[in-house]
Amino acid sequence: MSNLLALTIIWPLIAGIIAAFLNNKKRIVRPLSQVFAVLNLVLAGVVLYLVSIHGTVVLETGSYEAPFGIVIVGDLLALTLVLTTNIIATACVFYAPKSLTEQQESFYFYSFFFMLISGVSGAFLTGDLFNLFVFFEVLLMASYGLIVLGNGKAQLRESLKYVLINLFSSMLFVTTIAFLYSVVGSVNMAQVSQRVQEVEQQGVLTTIAILFFFVFATKAAVFPLYYWLPRPYIVPNPVVSALFGALLTKVGIYSILRVFTLIFVGEVDITHTIFIYLAAFTMIFGVIGALSTHNIKLIVAYNIIPAVGFMMMGIGIFSEVSLSGTIYYLINDMVIKGALFLLVGAIAYVAGTSDLRKMNGLIHHYPTLGWFMFVSTLVLAGIPPFSGFVGKLLLIQGGLANEEIMVVIASLVSSLLILFSMIRIFIRGFWGEKTDAPPHPERSAAAGKMIWPIAVLLSITVLLGVGAEWFYPPVEWMGEYLMDPQMYIDSVIKE
Repeated sequence: MSNLLALTIIWPLIAGIIAAFLNNKKRIVRPLSQVFAVLNLVLAGVVLYLVSIHGTVVLETGSYEAPFGIVIVGDLLALTLVLTTNIIATACVFYAPKSLTEQQESFYFYSFFFMLISGVSGAFLTGDLFNLFVFFEVLLMASYGLIVLGNGKAQLRESLKYVLINLFSSMLFVTTIAFLYSVVGSVNMAQVSQRVQEVEQQGVLTTIAILFFFVFATKAAVFPLYYWLPRPYIVPNPVVSALFGALLTKVGIYSILRVFTLIFVGEVDITHTIFIYLAAFTMIFGVIGALSTHNIKLIVAYNIIPAVGFMMMGIGIFSEVSLSGTIYYLINDMVIKGALFLLVGAIAYVAGTSDLRKMNGLIHHYPTLGWFMFVSTLVLAGIPPFSGFVGKLLLIQGGLANEEIMVVIASLVSSLLILFSMIRIFIRGFWGEKTDAPPHPERSAAAGKMIWPIAVLLSITVLLGVGAEWFYPPVEWMGEYLMDPQMYIDSVIKE
């Protein structure tokens, strides 16, 4: 089973290499990429099922036992996120041929696509900090290639900003790992968790923790480090935007979740109180950005930021209920953001513009897109019985139990503003008088083919809501698991 665990990382790399060799044969590479994505999705589902039965799986590479060798740790949390990643990837790879131009496909889209999935999966599964840095670089290199597909001026401008920020955070990341290694003599997360408790100079560890948080918060777009995010996520093709919006910031949140529940838990009263304040500011300032624009793609991109705030809220409250809420909300947000970016991409395609002020009455010509937009809005805003409500309910319960009234109020206010920011797209873009003909009738057939991947993702978000009684027990266990670092340590390091 441990070899199957490694295959969830290796298989996308193999697929990317094969796609590179077949890059000029579009009729072959498109269906082949779809087959590879489906196979990897099935593989991730099988491994998750086996882990749910047999417990955490640890792969020790090179016959070196942990903590001396490189380890891949497949616990229930990591593999749930890997499965979610592959669900989004599969939807995107079926959406891509309808969305990408031949020029964009010819610049090795499918190779970069699979490299990104491999890097994200590796970041979720790795058991040591240095390889977390390595997988970050793998996914970032793939994202550099994806963001410039099409070679437009806006893409080149935003990609330069995106690359420079990530280069700086990557340099800080590897430097901080070196600082930590000089203090505890290890980069294995389980062993570091043990050794930080023995360090006498806790002030040094606090400084290292702050540096790690700065790196991860930059990648996750936590206030005030979110300034770089919105525009680099809307200038690429919609399928690339969906991958970025659904996956990249979530890797940063996962890193904060893992590191600050496993390693840096000595000064919880200080670090996690700061997280709560940052969560509140992230929610409010992010949704203000969504309210300030008429670009439907920017509205969705800005709404990534308050979602990050909700997840930070759960980490800051630091209880079993709040961490369960963070995990539930994280899974939901990955899926709904993927669906939303694909959806607004289809809407902008049929309308011929992404400016909300130039749209009107689209629901008469594209009713499916309109009602999908309406359901997506309810999911994102956390209206019951959809999945966004379940995650937010758990977070609010955790906040009230810990008497964190300020952040609870901020979460409720931001939820209302998220609803207002998103419902504008439905009311102003789809509602209204019927026009004589659709804006671009020749695009209707292509838009119809874009609907199915969006429908699958939306169906999953609805199922996560109405079927919460089935999905909540394992998520609740994950919350308990994160609150007890010894469970992770015992699964990795065998005494």
